[in-house]
Amino acid sequence: MRILIIEDESGIADFLREGLEEECFAVDVAHNGREGLSMALINEYDLLIVDWLLPGLSGVEVCRQFRKEHAQVPVIFLTAKGDLDDVIFGLESGANDYMKKPFAFEELLARIRVQLRLSGSETVMMQAGGVEMNLAAHRVTCNGKDVSLTPKEFALLEYLLRNRGSVCTRSRIIEHVWDIHFNADTSVIDVYVNFLRKKLDGSGCGALIETVRGVGYVIRGE
Repeated sequence: MRILIIEDESGIADFLREGLEEECFAVDVAHNGREGLSMALINEYDLLIVDWLLPGLSGVEVCRQFRKEHAQVPVIFLTAKGDLDDVIFGLESGANDYMKKPFAFEELLARIRVQLRLSGSETVMMQAGGVEMNLAAHRVTCNGKDVSLTPKEFALLEYLLRNRGSVCTRSRIIEHVWDIHFNADTSVIDVYVNFLRKKLDGSGCGALIETVRGVGYVIRGE
């Protein structure tokens, strides 16, 4: 799952990035409205977190212009403007939710999960071929045995499970599991798939991920 943060305060942006990456999201950051809108329109995101008072282009204008191209992607305003009139104006400008600073990260995370569920991007449980992934508990089991994964391994397995039955190209995996600043050497995906296979193999699930030569990877199991 890939999130774009548009926030000009670097301390808040870094805090959000670190927290969301720990929750296995791929996170990009823009520090002004024009840069954020450009990134939002060029790249594919599952959710946007937008400050209102941005240099270059306000968060409201970013949201309005983004909505012309992407009607379904959730947008959450995260801003110091918290009067009732501001909340109403923000929601009427196209935002799905609105949080006032200062904020609790746990509440923001819960609101993100809600918006992803409503948009159809978020499910709590996924399974295939003996593997079960519980996103709420951040837990993976294989034939009932716990499998310990790093955040990046977890995010990679999550993306493959979400797209079960469809071949995931290396470029698409890079786009959704790694952030925009990652050096797009797709050979790193092969390394992480091998890590995953080794960890799943101990419980008999090592064959879960199939290689489609020259293209990418797919999970086909029921």
